[in-house]
Amino acid sequence: MVLTGLIKKLGHQLAEIRERALKSILSKVEHNLICYADLIQERLLFLHLLEWFNFPSVPMKEEVLNLLNRLVKMEVPPRPVVNQIVKCLKFSTFPWLPLTTTDRHVLSSNESSLRSSNHTLIWNTCELLKDVIMQDFPAEIFLQRPKIVQSLLSLLKLAFGGDGKHRLALQSVSCLQQLCTCLRNRLNFHRDPGFFCNKQDTVSQNSSLSYCHEARGTHHSQNPSPGSSSPRPSVVGRTGQRLRGDGQDWDAVSSSGSSSHAHINSRISVHSPLDMGHIDLPELETEDTLELQFQQLSLPQFCVSILESAVPLLRTGSRQMIIRVLELLAEDMILIGEALSADIWDDSSLFAIDMKEKLLLVLGSLGETMCYHKSSVSLEQPEVMVVHHRMAFISISLLAVRLLQMLLPVEKASEFLPEPMSAALFLLSLDMPISLEYPNIHEAVVAYLEQLNSENYSIYKRTAEAAYSIECTCNFLSDVGKEGEKNLLELVELADQALRSFSYHQHFPLIKEIICICSKIWKSAQASPLLQGESQKVFLHMLSHPLPQVKVETYRCCLEIIKECLGVHNVTKPVSSLCNGIHFLLHPKVLYEISAFGIQEPKSEVNAAAKAILLYLLQGRLTMTALTWNKFIESLCPVIPVLQVFCAEVGGCLVSGRRLSGRLKSKVQALSVVKNRTQPYIKAFRQNARILSRVTNLFIVKKPIELKLDDRKELVIKLETVEKVYEIFTSDDVDLVLRKSAAEQLAVIMQGNVIECLIQPCLTLLRKVLCADPIMRVSLSQQSSLLTLLFRVSLIFHEDCTVVTEIGALFCLLLFDEVSRMDMCPNNLDHLWYHLPVHVIRHHAVSPYSIVLPLSADCLALKPVSDMLRIAWNLSWYHGTDNLLKQRSSETKTQDIQLAPNKCRMDDPAVYLMNSFLSLSLNYDYCLLYFRFLQVLPACTEDEKLLIDIIHFLNKLMKEQRKNPSVELLNWILEILLRHVSLALKLLQCLRVTNAPHFYGLPSLERTLRGMAHLTAFPGWSSHSVLTKPLEICVKYLSGLLEVITSFYVERGGNAMSFMGKGVTKSTILCLLHLSHEMMAHAQSSEWMSLWFLPLGSHSEEHTPTQQGLAWLIPLWVDRDPEVRFTSLGLGSALTSLETGCVALANSCQNISGGLWGTVVNILLDQSECSMVRREAAFILQNLLVIPMPTEVIKDYTWQGPCVHDEDSGLSLVGKPALQALLYHCRFYEHLNQMIKRCYLGLYMFGLNFSAFSGTSEGSDLNGLDDSFKFWQAPPRMSSQDRDPSSLSTSETTVTPSLGSAESQPLVPSTALLPEASHDQFVAQGQHETTSPQPPHDSSLSAPLPKQCAVVTPPLLSAMCSLLDNLLVTSPRDTANAFRQAHLVELLCSIADTTLIQVCVQELKTPLPSSPPVEHTQAQVSFLLEYLSSLSRLLQSCLLVAPDLVIQDDLLKSLITNIIGILTICTKDLLDTELISAFYHTWTHLFNLLATLLRKAGAVSLPFITMGLSKHWAAVIDMFCKCVGLSVTCPTLFTASLQFLSILLTEEAKRRLQDKDKTSLCHSPTMASLLDKAQENQKSLERLNEEILQCYEGKSSKDILKRVAANTLMSLLAVSRRAQKHALKANLIDNCMEQMKHINAQLNLDSLRPGKAALKKKEDGIIKELSIAMQLLRNCLYQNEECKEAALEAHLVPVLHSLWPWLLMDDSLMQTALQLLCVYTANFPNGCSSLCWSSCGQYSVQATHRGVPSSSLMLCILKLASQMPLENTTVQQMVFMFLSNLALSHDCKGVIQKSNFLQNFLSLTLPKGGNKHLSNLTILWLKLLLNISFGEDGQQMILRLDGCLDLLTEMSKYKHRSSPYIPLLIFHNICFNPANKPKILANEKVITVLAGCLESENQNAQRIGAAALWALIYNYQKAKTTLKNSSIKRRVDEAYSLAKKTFPNSEENFLNAYYLKCLENLVQLLNSS
Repeated sequence: MVLTGLIKKLGHQLAEIRERALKSILSKVEHNLICYADLIQERLLFLHLLEWFNFPSVPMKEEVLNLLNRLVKMEVPPRPVVNQIVKCLKFSTFPWLPLTTTDRHVLSSNESSLRSSNHTLIWNTCELLKDVIMQDFPAEIFLQRPKIVQSLLSLLKLAFGGDGKHRLALQSVSCLQQLCTCLRNRLNFHRDPGFFCNKQDTVSQNSSLSYCHEARGTHHSQNPSPGSSSPRPSVVGRTGQRLRGDGQDWDAVSSSGSSSHAHINSRISVHSPLDMGHIDLPELETEDTLELQFQQLSLPQFCVSILESAVPLLRTGSRQMIIRVLELLAEDMILIGEALSADIWDDSSLFAIDMKEKLLLVLGSLGETMCYHKSSVSLEQPEVMVVHHRMAFISISLLAVRLLQMLLPVEKASEFLPEPMSAALFLLSLDMPISLEYPNIHEAVVAYLEQLNSENYSIYKRTAEAAYSIECTCNFLSDVGKEGEKNLLELVELADQALRSFSYHQHFPLIKEIICICSKIWKSAQASPLLQGESQKVFLHMLSHPLPQVKVETYRCCLEIIKECLGVHNVTKPVSSLCNGIHFLLHPKVLYEISAFGIQEPKSEVNAAAKAILLYLLQGRLTMTALTWNKFIESLCPVIPVLQVFCAEVGGCLVSGRRLSGRLKSKVQALSVVKNRTQPYIKAFRQNARILSRVTNLFIVKKPIELKLDDRKELVIKLETVEKVYEIFTSDDVDLVLRKSAAEQLAVIMQGNVIECLIQPCLTLLRKVLCADPIMRVSLSQQSSLLTLLFRVSLIFHEDCTVVTEIGALFCLLLFDEVSRMDMCPNNLDHLWYHLPVHVIRHHAVSPYSIVLPLSADCLALKPVSDMLRIAWNLSWYHGTDNLLKQRSSETKTQDIQLAPNKCRMDDPAVYLMNSFLSLSLNYDYCLLYFRFLQVLPACTEDEKLLIDIIHFLNKLMKEQRKNPSVELLNWILEILLRHVSLALKLLQCLRVTNAPHFYGLPSLERTLRGMAHLTAFPGWSSHSVLTKPLEICVKYLSGLLEVITSFYVERGGNAMSFMGKGVTKSTILCLLHLSHEMMAHAQSSEWMSLWFLPLGSHSEEHTPTQQGLAWLIPLWVDRDPEVRFTSLGLGSALTSLETGCVALANSCQNISGGLWGTVVNILLDQSECSMVRREAAFILQNLLVIPMPTEVIKDYTWQGPCVHDEDSGLSLVGKPALQALLYHCRFYEHLNQMIKRCYLGLYMFGLNFSAFSGTSEGSDLNGLDDSFKFWQAPPRMSSQDRDPSSLSTSETTVTPSLGSAESQPLVPSTALLPEASHDQFVAQGQHETTSPQPPHDSSLSAPLPKQCAVVTPPLLSAMCSLLDNLLVTSPRDTANAFRQAHLVELLCSIADTTLIQVCVQELKTPLPSSPPVEHTQAQVSFLLEYLSSLSRLLQSCLLVAPDLVIQDDLLKSLITNIIGILTICTKDLLDTELISAFYHTWTHLFNLLATLLRKAGAVSLPFITMGLSKHWAAVIDMFCKCVGLSVTCPTLFTASLQFLSILLTEEAKRRLQDKDKTSLCHSPTMASLLDKAQENQKSLERLNEEILQCYEGKSSKDILKRVAANTLMSLLAVSRRAQKHALKANLIDNCMEQMKHINAQLNLDSLRPGKAALKKKEDGIIKELSIAMQLLRNCLYQNEECKEAALEAHLVPVLHSLWPWLLMDDSLMQTALQLLCVYTANFPNGCSSLCWSSCGQYSVQATHRGVPSSSLMLCILKLASQMPLENTTVQQMVFMFLSNLALSHDCKGVIQKSNFLQNFLSLTLPKGGNKHLSNLTILWLKLLLNISFGEDGQQMILRLDGCLDLLTEMSKYKHRSSPYIPLLIFHNICFNPANKPKILANEKVITVLAGCLESENQNAQRIGAAALWALIYNYQKAKTTLKNSSIKRRVDEAYSLAKKTFPNSEENFLNAYYLKCLENLVQLLNSS
């Protein structure tokens, strides 16, 4: 450190100091204190030695040169190199920006003006800097060329000067503040991944200099004036060079007749703006860039320089100066936090050391300033000055603490923090208003103070304790005074805390209140022990309070209560309950305190009151109740030994036997008994003189015993063990040795010591028992025989000191029982008056209840301490700031209190007192008072100033409330500004400069355009004018803005390299972008597009008609500024959203090489371009693809699309073929592959390692400066050989013929492919990988991928997904093939990561101190959600075009997992409505994607989806409930979610039906199990069912959402039994029935109206309602008998019967009704029977042509089945399915038989010719007959049909795919009935068919035949005889033999075993006789 200091002094301004430092270094070298090796490591030494000769005075030249010579020749020793990397830097320098000559001249001119002695010039220069220069130039320019900043910093020194110099300092502060704000914006810009760009700033690959050069060439060739490089253009037609940037240099020049469009034809474009092969840059003169970079200021240096220069200004007496400086420092602090980290204190680099020294000086200065303002606050000063210093102290303190929090860790405070800051923090810790308003700041101050100064920290803690006690005091007094029930325990706690601040407030009425509370508590017999104990503790604290005045008042109040309760005036009352009021005194602890300390108190008022209290109590028996007196005596007994000392004082009351209880007398009597009983023993020992001589000293022992037990609470020894040992000890039959051992064990158990004899353990045991049991002690003390026995034992064992000691202890316990029970402090010292064998428990020297006051008198004398306590008292007394301020304003004189307003914010110090008071009650009504100033124009200068102040305040106010703004208030302000103030028209007036004779007023123009940019960003801004239509305002805006962009950009030849005018350009193009959206919103057609056109043409062709177009927009796409490129491309994207815009833009690019398509594709694939710019290019391409394009050249076709021409073959392509050629030539999909792999998901760019970009992680500078500027250095300009001379044009794109020549170069620089990288980081440049596989066709034209590593962000990929979606629509097959080859779908899906979004959402819900700003995190989440939405739309298109792209197991698994993860993110605590809307939008697309997956690949995707849902089932249910609840606010999400749920349930139901006959090994959960078996989510599922049901029933029939809810409800009812149960409970069945009745009535009513057909359209809403109601009923009844019973009770069949005529008129309705009946009758006999009942109803006249219903619905069905035409197969099938159900019912079969319906079966025709398959109708009949054959009555019905068996026999010969053996099954069933066997046996055809089944190749047929034959011959001898013929028996034997061979292990298959059993029985029966 000494060497470092000397080296720094070598650069000092004073020559004497430099010389001394050099001599000191040389001397140390000479004396070997340091060596040259040490000096070599100091780079700063070389710099100062080289700079030695730059000073005016240069002494010791020779010595310096010799030292340099030696150091240069010195070899560096092989020692470890110290790593000088600066660890403390978060950010150092911005990327270097070279400047044009003009820009350098502008900066130089302003810099020289700032150094002028002319105050006016300095003032105007500062205004120019703020209004113009800093708006145009990037803020980092002023750090890279820091002379302007240095001049501004030097101007700050004028703050203390007179003659108005402080105004210049204020201007400088304002400039620096704006610069800080701009730097913050630029910092955010540079770390925004979306704008990260490798493009060289001045000459970018996409620069339009050649375009501008040609445009200027023809116009300026004859006039090479310097005006061609003018940094600010003139109105068209004016020339001349502008020397400065203020816009006023040509004010003296006049011109007439100038027009806004004069000489516009100079805007001509010949070459492409992308063609940068040969460019001359006369504006960019060479600079010594390296030297300039060494001179630039890093961001930390700039920030610290501001601190150094601005902090001293905080001690000025100017409020305005302090305000401005604080605002500057607030902005500066933000930058410091972004530039420096807390590691600076551990950083040993020279840079960090320098920063530390400066920061410590700044902190010291801040501390001194804080102390200065704090000490300047006194009541002697005027109130204005008091407020000024107070507010300054608060604001500066907040600034200082936040600076400490930002840079200095708490644990390092004691090491580095200067003393002034430590003193200031102590003052700040005691500032109560700040601690209340800024608790976080206060906590930080206390943490620093604890580390810095333990003494001051202790004072603060004690003062804070006293302040809290004051608050408790006031709260106690307030609560006590309230009426009603009180919380006594809370009052007691407050009272206890209040006692500690008496020394400050001395509010003695508090004492009486507390004592009254204690008396009240103890007076009640129902008071809890806890409450009594707590109140007694407080009372004891008061009796023993360290403050004498408190003691006096306490004893005085107690005495008054005693006099009131025990006074003589109460004697006449028969039974007085007043004495209960003294119960709080009747406790041993209280009496002990009064006796031991009250009587001895030196203060006479206390001891007199104490004696009086005791005398009143001792003499008060007659005035007390018996209960009170006994309570007193009980409490007094333990205190008697203490009172004995003061017998004289308390008179004879103590010894009067008549006034004391018998228990007290018994103690004295016991002593007499002992004496009398021991006399004989004493006489017996008189013979032994030695013993007798020792009797008097018998119990004087050397080691007294402690009368206490151990504190062990757990029971180590079991109770049973103790009982057994005790039995041994007391047994007379046990040997003495065993009894002695038992006694010793008992003594050990009782924690006694083991001795060798039996007596000692017994005595020890007895002592332990008596010590632990007071009740036993009292009982034994009354037994004189025990006392005598103990004395006898002591005489016998007088030589055994242990025994004597134990007996002495027992005597002490028994004779002084009360004393032994007193709770007093033990004293190990011998007593003063007696020598007892035990350690005596003596009373305390100091009261054990005395409290320690937090503050001493010395501390209270400190002014900060007293101030804090005064504020605490007043705030607590008045219960807050509001009441205190009201009290203060209503009184002329207030209490002596120093209370500053506690609502001042550091970041809005400009509103000092206004904020402090207004923020207390800031509301809408209050703001109206101030906003009324906005509605009235100012009438004078004073009004203008007032309006400015009001606007400034409101601006600060809204900025403060930006996190929780009032929407109502903001809308009202917008309405005021847009409608009443007509802000849009006012700004338009400011913009009108067409007819102005002079140049633009630049400051005004800049401000106007910025205001317009904010205004036009508000949707609908043009519709608030009362007088002008929206489109008219838009047209006027367009005209003015196009004029500005013409003058400031186009007329200058496009993209001038000068920064001058960039602010105007950016604001103007942004306004145009907003304007385009506004015009599209209000325009009825696209005719307004022509208003955007500007004329085109050559300047020399004056008579040539000019063309109109959008060519003026193209140069903006390749501007130097990425923001301009982004915004202008966004404008192009907006305009091309209309077809007219696409055509106009394409026509405007015809003369540009590459045309529109080539230009946009090149920007999109430019790896050096930023993502946001490329994103807008993708949007333009997306829009261009919307318009249908031809596949070949079509004349007069409006949109040809791209056009490509091959010079070799002369082949030209247009439309889709040209598009594919263009994409192939550009290697579009391979570029996209690499883009996806390099997607960066981080929030900020600075999280990346710089070496990943610069490739130089090792070569850090040793001077300690961060080398991050190397990272930002632009790569060297590429030569023309590295660029593509050819490009693609809309009119003609040339494919270069010489494929192998050097001229054939790709669109982008050629280099190796970048290696694959993860999605959140980049790889270092210079690594290589092999190129991806080439397509099978010729790829020689493919462009190699670039070396430059681009940052690809999710927004760019979102746009690419949308572009790919359109490409899929345009060329489905080619695009799908490209997707497969490039694996795009897999890569795109891999970007979708749920975890990142979940982490961001968690940060938004519970932000951490280190979390980024909320708005940044919200933006990141929005971008990721946008990507997911775009990806989901693309995947849906892929599923429609080429499902195999998505249907891959691994892809689906991860994709569905991520989708469900996104869907289950809880957005409950998110406050931002836009972000929540983004979630809803994304969820909608994700639901649609899942639905499409299920539709297109249900079998594959269903298991993955179900598994994913089951893992998050609780969250899924909540999510569905949330979506259903959004039917009003977000109907699209409602629809998408329910459609997905419906499709999911439907697909599962389909799969279940398909797999019902299969044995599935998959145990994955199903939706049915999740919906019905999940008990833990039962309430949520019920809520979901209720939500869907309510949504269905609560919406009108015309609402499309009702149908959506109905479909979902149908699917849910079909799958979930729980949903059916809930529907039944919710009366869904009854409601549907009522709805069907209502529909029937409505139909009948409509049928009676003339001129209207009831069903003129099938799509009538009422028919749809009827269909939905029946479908809901159908699914609700599905496999649910309870619901079927409810439907039966609701008369389902009669209702359907009444609707029957209407059902006959509509086949779809009939089908639905039949489905309902099928479900209703399945396995429900009662339901089947209900169809046989007759019903009546009203039917329309028009329905009679189809026939009125019969007497029952059953007959209607039979009639329908008989008359059904053959072509209506669906209804026919449903009818027979329904009849098949009914056929199982006995009642229904009876109706069928009576109706002769079965006769229709006999009329069926068999297939003829070669057709071997039965018709569908025949199969339906066979199924019906099969069901009929299941019952005996049904079998008889079949047999009664003449020829039925023969017909069935014939039908068995034909096949059917689904049911080939139904006739056999019918025969099989009939054979089992004995009554039917003769008829079967008599029919040889049937027997032949059954026997032939045994030889069938089908096993099912074999089983049926065998079972039927076995049933036929069983117990039927005739059949057995008949079937014994050789033919049948042979078949049976052969079948049996073959079966045994085929099925050797038949037990494994039930059907095979059954078949064998049938054959075995057949063989046995046929072989039996």
